[in-house]
Amino acid sequence: MKKLVLFASGAGSNADAIIRYFKENAFAEVAAVFTNKPEAGVVQKARGYGIPVVIATKSDLENGNVLAHVNQFKPDLIVLAGFLLKFPTDIINAYPNKVINIHPALLPKYGGKGMYGINVHRAILENRDIETGISIHYVNEHYDEGGIIFQERVGVSDCDSPEQIAARVQKLEHEHFPLIIAQLLK
Repeated sequence: MKKLVLFASGAGSNADAIIRYFKENAFAEVAAVFTNKPEAGVVQKARGYGIPVVIATKSDLENGNVLAHVNQFKPDLIVLAGFLLKFPTDIINAYPNKVINIHPALLPKYGGKGMYGINVHRAILENRDIETGISIHYVNEHYDEGGIIFQERVGVSDCDSPEQIAARVQKLEHEHFPLIIAQLLK
């Protein structure tokens, strides 16, 4: 059975969609969820499924303490699902082309440091973009600059708030992220 390790910092809606998908399609499993926020919603979601949770502080990530914990789970793929810290280069180097992320915009637009979640959706609204979408990409040492694996678009010209945009983008994330992960594992 293939193994996934997820990294998440927030409520965990993408993590939940991924976990549910692989509970129903049992050729892979989420072996662990890593988070930098012990109070994050993803912690309770993962524990509710009986998945081990590893708390990794920013300091742990920066000083190389996390790689040994990741290695214990022997992941075939590492998935960033709303993980908001810079991902450690030592893990990227240990798992070349095995670390992926999802971004709530059509990269390269609206990528980079500070461009996550509602910040992205607010910028899209302020710039009056007529469409946005999701980008699933490989992780490298620079924010949102790894090779694009998959993109999907959605119209937003009729949206009046960043929250409306967020809802449309999140629907795309939940629909496509588990499927792309499955394709990468096969």
